[in-house]
Amino acid sequence: MGTSIPIAGLQPIYSVADVDRASGDSAAQRNEGLKGWYERMRKLGGERYIVKPSTHSTVDDLYDVSPNFGDVIDDLKKFLALAVSGNEAVHFTPMLLIGEPGLGKTYFAKKLAEALATGFEFVSMNSLTAGWVLTGASAGWHNARPGKIAQTLIEGNFANPVIVLDEVDKAGGDHRYDPMSALYTLLERDTASHFKDEFIDVDMDASHILWVATANDETSLPEPVLNRMNVYVIERADGEGARRIAMSVYREILDQHNWPFPPEPSDDLLDRLMTVPPRDMKKVLLDAFGTARLAERDYLVPEDIDARKLCGRKTRVGF
Repeated sequence: MGTSIPIAGLQPIYSVADVDRASGDSAAQRNEGLKGWYERMRKLGGERYIVKPSTHSTVDDLYDVSPNFGDVIDDLKKFLALAVSGNEAVHFTPMLLIGEPGLGKTYFAKKLAEALATGFEFVSMNSLTAGWVLTGASAGWHNARPGKIAQTLIEGNFANPVIVLDEVDKAGGDHRYDPMSALYTLLERDTASHFKDEFIDVDMDASHILWVATANDETSLPEPVLNRMNVYVIERADGEGARRIAMSVYREILDQHNWPFPPEPSDDLLDRLMTVPPRDMKKVLLDAFGTARLAERDYLVPEDIDARKLCGRKTRVGF
C-alpha cells in the first residue's frame, strides 16, 4: 500500500496520576483484576502514537483494492488534505458502510488502517448483548473487565486506531444496557475526549479513534447514531472493478509468501475468480495455491478455483 511516510507524534490518552488515585480506591483494592489493569496502565504509560498523514494520496491505492468504495475514498482524501495542511492527526467523520454481505466492507477498513499506518480493531456488534462490551462493567460485578474501547487504547500503540463496528444493525440486548447508547458519547469528539470505561473508571481520550461501522440495512439504527455518521451505500463492483479486486488479492497473498507462482494470474483465472464475492477471494485462492502445489504446478488454472469451499453458499456470478 502506497509509498508515503506517515508522521507519528505522541498523544496523552490518560493520566498515570489519575490511575494512581483510582488504584487507592477501596473497590480497586478488593479487585485483583482491576489492580492488574492499573499496574499495566502504569507500566505502559499514558501516551500513544498518533498518526499524521504526510499526503492525501496515502489512500490512493484503495481505489484499486476496493474500487466500489470510490465515494468513500474521495471524501477521505478531503479530510487527509485538511490534516496535512494543518499538520494535524488523521481524523474523519465516523462512517457507516451500508450494503449486502460480501462486498468487502471490513476488508476495506483493514486496508484503510494499513494505508494510514495505524492500528485496527474489529468489534462484531451482532455478538454484543450489553453496552458494557464496549464500555466495560463496574468492578463490583463478578467477572467484570474493561470494554473494547479501553482495551484498545491501553494495550494498543495508537491514539487513533481504526475501529470497525461490524454489523452494527444487528446489535441487541437488554434495553437497560443498550450497546448503541455508548456510541452517542464515543462518536462525538467533545464527549469522547473524556470517555470513562465503567471498569477502569479513569478519564481517557477516545476522541482520536477513527470509526468505521458496517451494516446491511440502516433502518433499525437509532437516529442519534445516524446523525453522527456519514452514510455510504456500497454497491457490488462492476466487471472491471471485480477484476481489479481479484488481481489485488492475488498479489497480496504472494507478497506475504515466497511461493513460486507468477506475479500476475492468467486472464482465464481472473475471469473465474471475479465471480467469487470479494470477502471469499482470499479463501478460495489459498485453496487454489495448495491444489496447484499438490499437482506440482507453479501456476494456477481456472479449475483450481473451487467454489465448494464457500461453506455451502452459492457463488453469485457477475457483479
